[in-house]
Amino acid sequence: MTISNPDVLIVGAGLAGLCCARALMKDGVSFQLIEASAEVGGRVKTERVDGFQLDRGFQVLLTAYPEALEQLDYDKLQLCAFIPGALVRCDGRFYRIPDPWREPGSFMTSLFAPIGSFADKFRVSQIRSLVLRKTIEEIFAGEDISTMQALRRRRISPKMIDRFFKPFIGGVMLDSKLTVSNRLFEFIFKMFTEGDAAVPAEGMQAIPRQLAEALPENSIRFNERVHSIGPGQVKLATGEVLHGKTVVVATEGPEASRLLGFERTVSSRSVCTLYFAAKEPPVDEPMLVLSGSTRGPINNLAVMSAVTPTYAPAGEHLVSATVLGWPSRDDQTVTNMVRGQLRRWYGLVSDEWRLLRMYRIEHGLPVVTPMERQQPPKLAPGLYVCGDHRSTPSIQGAMESGRMTGEAVIRELKGEPDPKLPEVKSHREG
Repeated sequence: MTISNPDVLIVGAGLAGLCCARALMKDGVSFQLIEASAEVGGRVKTERVDGFQLDRGFQVLLTAYPEALEQLDYDKLQLCAFIPGALVRCDGRFYRIPDPWREPGSFMTSLFAPIGSFADKFRVSQIRSLVLRKTIEEIFAGEDISTMQALRRRRISPKMIDRFFKPFIGGVMLDSKLTVSNRLFEFIFKMFTEGDAAVPAEGMQAIPRQLAEALPENSIRFNERVHSIGPGQVKLATGEVLHGKTVVVATEGPEASRLLGFERTVSSRSVCTLYFAAKEPPVDEPMLVLSGSTRGPINNLAVMSAVTPTYAPAGEHLVSATVLGWPSRDDQTVTNMVRGQLRRWYGLVSDEWRLLRMYRIEHGLPVVTPMERQQPPKLAPGLYVCGDHRSTPSIQGAMESGRMTGEAVIRELKGEPDPKLPEVKSHREG
């Protein structure tokens, strides 16, 4: 069923579209969400397979995200957190690198692990202090150089970059070369420092489902692909034309480019995630495992059932292995390469792990350059676009962009002027 004559048509029921709708609802503005799939969430999806919960790719919520704190009920999500820090694989063994500021008594363990020099660890502590002092606005007003350039300027050694920053920050940003903006690095580092990395007990899709709960009945049309958009209208693939005063495009970047006719499409970073069922967990604690070596395709690994047992049926464990980029080999070859690395890490027992799913995710995160906190959502009177490709590539960026777009639409409908955005000096990534 369709809401008749809505004020706003929103294309896409991912995090951005849902947050835009919630902002409109609060102000009494009528809307209709149009979603191509059968569920809300966009890229934030969870699939159930043989009693396991498989998030579509390795995903976590950083609990310090300001927008998530405002819009989500963490208690209802039953968030379960990773232990801050990581297990780093290098020189043929695993080294436990806890966060010494959040795990009392672990300072010496972190100090003497061969992941970097004493000077490196001192300089990392300086980065930590710096991002804690800065506001988010100050971070995004900083110089827009690459993360790699910033780390080298701070005299972080190549060993520390290769063994920690590339697999950890590179894994978060889906960019092992660390070409992403230092603004984004500082923002993400601040979020990790101020909060936890966590997942809901019912999987990551519990986040968009919670956002959608409060929306009016019949406000979302599912399984409806949009063919094109025009002034005040959305044409569906079926040929049906929907009308509204305003159209908001809240899809992922490449689809937004298609619908809006952008000459230059939004580039994406890809990722591949393999899920295995294991009788015994290779890691007992809920801590991320990083590959501090270039030998093998795995960038990071996590035992999701160690974070929360709801991710696996009784008596089994769920192992997630992440490969950055879009592997050029076929699925079977990629799986064999991953299994070879797992065998080196955990022995022949890993051969017994059952492959549940392999997800190739072409549009994992958008490539945003120059890096700004928000790009103006209004393209023309009655036409808006939102999503993390218009903001920070993250859950925070998608939610904040959606909410701010909803507020901008309300101002236009009321005839109010938009506030002037602060000017931010930007440089292209190096």
